[in-house]
Amino acid sequence: MKRQVAKYARFVIGLGLGVLALWAVAGQRGELAGATAELAHLQPGWLLLGIVSELLSVLAFSRMQARLLRVGGGAMPAVRLLGVTFAAGAIASSLPAGPAVSSLYAYRQYRRYGADEGVAAWTLLATFVASALGLTLVASGGVLVAEQQGAALDLVGVTVALLGVALLATALLWQRRLVTRVIVFGLRLLQRLTRHSGVDSSAVIERVRDRLDQVHLTWRAFLPALAWSVGNWALDCGCLVCGYLAVGASIPWRGLLLAYGAGQLAANLPITPGGLGVVEGSLTVALVAYGGAQISTVAAVILYRIVSFWGYLPVGWAIWGGMALADRARDATSDGRGGPGENEAVMGGTTS
Repeated sequence: MKRQVAKYARFVIGLGLGVLALWAVAGQRGELAGATAELAHLQPGWLLLGIVSELLSVLAFSRMQARLLRVGGGAMPAVRLLGVTFAAGAIASSLPAGPAVSSLYAYRQYRRYGADEGVAAWTLLATFVASALGLTLVASGGVLVAEQQGAALDLVGVTVALLGVALLATALLWQRRLVTRVIVFGLRLLQRLTRHSGVDSSAVIERVRDRLDQVHLTWRAFLPALAWSVGNWALDCGCLVCGYLAVGASIPWRGLLLAYGAGQLAANLPITPGGLGVVEGSLTVALVAYGGAQISTVAAVILYRIVSFWGYLPVGWAIWGGMALADRARDATSDGRGGPGENEAVMGGTTS
């Protein structure tokens, strides 16, 4: 009963915050009217390039996962992993507690393709850390470019502090005992939440511990994953640049990376799904503070979000639906032959 009340409370709060965000945006009618006029005269070539840049950003994120999955001895077909990346992104951006649900979805997909519990959980943890470090490196590059301008918005200190936290989290990936404890705790919590029964959880946990002892992370393996992470964020920022060029506006280059980093950090705050309203507001304010023309910046940010958020959602959910149907058909065929389906357990049960 309490769990249901909390679920509905989160939904109502999220809906209320979304309404407040839309109300705040609606209050800037003059800027929105001007932005609408600029969007009416788009340069389609730059818009197309922005879409391509966003697609390459998603591809880079999937390659980062592939690198980290390989560290633990796991593997997944590149096309499938790209589909999982699209689907997980759509889940994270549109559902209450979306990041947690999308992580569970990715975990189950890793398991489906043969990764054991420990490797699947380790890949999720390493992906989160590598992605966070990549974003803070991009934002830190923005600090160097922005020089003294960043101090006006108090973004320099925040960015440097977050970089320190990300570097510390990365260093902790090499601490096997700590990582094992974190993953074991997470798997036990997952078992309780999913209420799997009939499973010898102690045997599973012991197997996870033994398997994680064999995961050897090296800088030679981690650095390519980090490079893909930086590429993911840089290409997504490239979509924002194309938004400016598509509306024929000058780009505030000096503050671009720092403002972009601030906007993406705001997107990860658990306020609205996908940072709806929060990203648009924080990104626009920061870019204007660094010299972007107000109306042009609003138009560029709106165009960027249309491509990277609103355009992403239907694609991601369509891919999720297609893969779900294909998996059901494959599992039904496998069960019909008397063998076990490919759909593997979270902690011993089925994921269907």
